Amino acid sequence: MKTRSWFVAFIGVLVVLSLGCLAVPTVTRQAETVVVPTPTAMPAVSAPVVVAPPNTALENLQTQVEAVYAAVGDSVVNISVTTIGYDFFHNAVPQEGTGSGFVYDGAGHIVTNFHVVEGADEINVTFKDGTTLMADVVGKDPTYDLAVVKVDPDAYPMRPLSLGDSELLRVGQFVIAIGAPFGLEQTLTFGVISSLGRIIQSPDQRYIGEAIQTDAAINPGNSGGPLLDTEARVIGVNAQIVSPSRANAGIGFAIPARLVKRVIPQLIESGVYRHPWMGVGPVGLTPQLAEISRDAGYDVPDVGVLIMSVEHNSAADRAGLRGAQDQVSTRWGDVPVGGDVILSFEGVPITDSRDLIAYLETSTQPGDTIQVEIYRDGETLELPVTLGERPMP
Repeated sequence: MKTRSWFVAFIGVLVVLSLGCLAVPTVTRQAETVVVPTPTAMPAVSAPVVVAPPNTALENLQTQVEAVYAAVGDSVVNISVTTIGYDFFHNAVPQEGTGSGFVYDGAGHIVTNFHVVEGADEINVTFKDGTTLMADVVGKDPTYDLAVVKVDPDAYPMRPLSLGDSELLRVGQFVIAIGAPFGLEQTLTFGVISSLGRIIQSPDQRYIGEAIQTDAAINPGNSGGPLLDTEARVIGVNAQIVSPSRANAGIGFAIPARLVKRVIPQLIESGVYRHPWMGVGPVGLTPQLAEISRDAGYDVPDVGVLIMSVEHNSAADRAGLRGAQDQVSTRWGDVPVGGDVILSFEGVPITDSRDLIAYLETSTQPGDTIQVEIYRDGETLELPVTLGERPMP
C-alpha cells in the first residue's frame, strides 16, 4: 500500500511538472522591438467662419454715433401741441400731442411734420436743456407732410443742422434717428437704409415719392425729427411707420432731404408750397376696365392711366389731352371709357394714378414742360404739356 501511494504521488508530480512546462516555455527568445501603430486620424471639421470687422472698426462706428448725438443734441427739439376739442355738451376740452423737429436756420425756423402741428392752437418747443419757447406756424404743406414753426431766435442759441444729399444714399447705409418717441426726449435709434424710392400716402390722400425706408426704430413722437447720416447731416424727416400696433415694427419712412430743400424755403417765404398741376382725373387701367373699354369699341393698351376727365383751361386741356368720351353701365355703376391713356412722362412709365402724382410732385414744378406719351385710337402720340399750379383748396 505504501509502495502504491508513493507511486501515485510520483505520477502526480510528473503531471504537474509537465503542465508547468507547457505554461512556461523554456526556450529563451531575443527581445523584439514592438511598434505600436498610430490610430488613423479622423477628418478635421472646420469651425464656422465668422466674418466681422476688426474691433477698431466697431469702436470707430460707436465713437461716430456718439459724436453725432453730441453734435446735434442742441438742434433737435421736442414739439408739444395743444388743440381744443369739444365734448358732448360742447365744453372745450384741451387735447395734447407731441412730435419732434430740428432747427433749420439761425432765424428760429424749425422743421417738423404737417401732421404734428395740424389744427394746433398752441405750440411749445423744448430744447435739450429743458428751455421751452412758444412757437407759431409759418407755413405748412399737407401733400409733403412738412411744416415750419418759428421761435424767438434771441431767446435761445440757434444751431441749425446741415442738409445732406438724399440722392447719394445707398441701401445698407447707416442712419441715426433722433426725436421724442412717446414723449421721451432726445432718444437716439440706430439702423440702416432698408430701401429707397418708396411712395407713401400723404395726409391729404395724395402721395409722397422717393421716401426713405429705414429699420431705425421710429415711434409716435419721432414724427418731424431728423434722420441723419453718420456725418450728422439731415438726409430725411421722419414721418411714418407701418405697424398695426402703432409701435416700431422695423419699417419706417422719412421724407427725403431733396424734397425738404424744395419745399421749406417756399413755406418760409410765402407759407405755402406751389404744386404742379396737370388737370386730369386719372385712373389706372385694370384688366376689368380694359375689357369694358374694348367691349365698348375703344382700343386701349394693357397698362397705363386712363384719363377720365380734363379740367377746363388746365395744362392738359391746353395740350389737347382728352377725357372719357362715353360711359358704360355695369354692375359696378357707370364706367367712363374712351379717354386718352397716359403711358409715360419723359420716358418714365406711368402705370397708375399713384405713379402720376408722385412723378409730378417729385420731378416737376409749375411752368415745366414735360413730354407726355399717350395712347389714342390705336396710336401712340407724344404731346408737350406745360404744367400749371394746383389751385388752392
